[in-house]
Amino acid sequence: MGKIFGESVEGVKLTDNSLFARLHGAVATTRPDHIYTTLSERAFFADGRLALHEYFHVLRQWNTGELTRTGYLIESFQNGYFNNRFEVEARSFAGQNVGEYYRLLGR
Repeated sequence: MGKIFGESVEGVKLTDNSLFARLHGAVATTRPDHIYTTLSERAFFADGRLALHEYFHVLRQWNTGELTRTGYLIESFQNGYFNNRFEVEARSFAGQNVGEYYRLLGR
């Protein structure tokens, strides 16, 4: 996945079968350097769009300081979850790169 992002993803921790994600009512949620998912690790990585989406949040938003809890809440309050710019950017990145993700996995 590092080839897609142009940087290492090794510092990102993945917690699968996460109660934290369940409590957020989401399949996955992120924080700096961390992805929490309700799925197993295998199921998470089998869904290329989801994996890319969540890694985008961590690498390009949280870890650059662009995404903060307050900023995310304000954006969601103003535009709703689906039109939240952080979600729009992550969905766009995932959609543009999912083919390469599966190609790199040999699928």
